[in-house]
Amino acid sequence: MSVENVPEVPQIEFGEEVADIRKTAIDPNFWYPIARSKDVKRGKTRAVSFSGESIVLVRPTKGKLFALENRCAHRQVPLDIGKVSGCTIKCGYHGWEYDANGDCISIPYLDARKTTRNNVKHYPSKEAYGLVFIFPGDIDKATDETFPNVPSATNPKYKTRYLDRTVDCHYTFMHENLMDMNHQFLHRKLMGGIKTMFLGMRHGSNWFESDYTFTRATGSQPLGEKFMLGDRPKAAPGERDLMTIRTEYPYQTLKFWTAGSEEPALDLWNIYVPIDKENRKNHTFGLMMIRRPKISLLLDIFWPFIVWFTNGIFKEDRIICELEQNAFDNQGSDLNNEVFPAIKGLRKVLIENGVAPNTPNTN
Repeated sequence: MSVENVPEVPQIEFGEEVADIRKTAIDPNFWYPIARSKDVKRGKTRAVSFSGESIVLVRPTKGKLFALENRCAHRQVPLDIGKVSGCTIKCGYHGWEYDANGDCISIPYLDARKTTRNNVKHYPSKEAYGLVFIFPGDIDKATDETFPNVPSATNPKYKTRYLDRTVDCHYTFMHENLMDMNHQFLHRKLMGGIKTMFLGMRHGSNWFESDYTFTRATGSQPLGEKFMLGDRPKAAPGERDLMTIRTEYPYQTLKFWTAGSEEPALDLWNIYVPIDKENRKNHTFGLMMIRRPKISLLLDIFWPFIVWFTNGIFKEDRIICELEQNAFDNQGSDLNNEVFPAIKGLRKVLIENGVAPNTPNTN
């Protein structure tokens, strides 16, 4: 199929939304990255937050990293100011000692019976792809089958860039921003004139994905993009570049195949982790995996150009999403007049798989 003969995409009616998407909380029953592995040093702690829950990550001098609620059961002071001792953490106030399960195993000045009153909540944790993941929901659902599978992150054919930034907006704005490639006009100074062609969409109960291709209307290809994807466009007749963006709740991916290729030149995995209870701020963690060219070293040489270019794109996306959040805050509700069927479908998935406003969280 050539880009000149893009099929007409049928309009799909997704029905009325059942909740205000910007007041929909994220479902905690998934594995969420909460920090970079490199940022939690041996024998140290690190305080993080998930949807208003304060959590301490502990990398003991012996054994694996573990995660606990960040408070001592005694005087409620944060455990991250405590002392790592062997494979445990001691509160910095009175020395109450907790193991990886959150059990209080010692009160130095009192030989008392163990009681659950003295324990704190623990979070299942794993390390993969250079990230620390926790499972903040129902522990019985924290299985290996539910852990994210990102094969390109461990594939030597790809070089990975870590995305690690805080954005002051509800996580749903981020899903919409990436899914809707019609916003290329926002990046006109960095990208030049790009014409977006929407090819189609597919959806299920917990996922939504869209296909796009692109042509250049004005300007020249920026160096950062050229070093990532090669000279574009250079499609042969009947071939085209293809971008597929997928939200499979709560994760989001973007894959870009250059014309005629079987493996993606760009493979992006993203998750937007709420920081505050209102889910108004998120910590974006991402793995941007770029396929190495035949001369592998060239990607390393040109890496600074790619970082500069993508930083510019990410900055513009962050600013516009924060402006959307400001508009919502000023208006008090979501007044968006959405017309793009792909975003209507995405919003349905995000609302129906999230936690509705005023729904108590029993986890």
